[in-house]
Amino acid sequence: MLELYAHPFSSYCQKVWIALHEYGLDVQHHMLSPEEPQNMEALGRLWPFRKMPLLLDDGRPVREASIIVEHLTLHHARGARLIPEDPVEALDVRFWDRFFDNYIATPQQKIVFDALRPEEARDPAGVADAKAMLETAYGFLEQHLPGRTWIAGEAFSLGDCSAAPQLFYADWTHPIGDGFPEVAAYRARLNARSSYARCIEAARPWRPFFPLGAPDRD
Repeated sequence: MLELYAHPFSSYCQKVWIALHEYGLDVQHHMLSPEEPQNMEALGRLWPFRKMPLLLDDGRPVREASIIVEHLTLHHARGARLIPEDPVEALDVRFWDRFFDNYIATPQQKIVFDALRPEEARDPAGVADAKAMLETAYGFLEQHLPGRTWIAGEAFSLGDCSAAPQLFYADWTHPIGDGFPEVAAYRARLNARSSYARCIEAARPWRPFFPLGAPDRD
């Protein structure tokens, strides 16, 4: 039995849900929220850092979103694999997974977390650096994407599982804008993919909690 400790609004949790939807897998969801403290306590016993998501596979804990997708691919994949069996192709997919986590998610979260701080504790220089990193990342993607449907070619992969939620929230935080039409079009394709469209709808009730204000366009 698969059990997932997660919150629907979390980008890293969405990465795993995309994989679950792509593979057609059912999971028992343990909601991580203040309203269900028993789940937070259980997560703390399984993973002292209390970072979400966490998967239990027949009671065995699997930690970190990318590792969870790797685990699902090794043990539960149905149909097309999210990580190619060819090691060279797999390396490219894993690079893009790391790219979106490190160069989209990290600066995006820096900006969001700064907005949650008291005014006197904010870091304007750090936010400026984060916005500059996002601009660089958008530019890198803009050069990579022409002629591609998905990030590593024509097959939807782990790289796209990572890209979908990270670009979704990055555009809310530091808009992609007209200067990066390939990136905007790729984001639109990701949003329309049924496995991610389900995540968008599941997370919709929590939009009012986004500290920068959630736009109406998605």
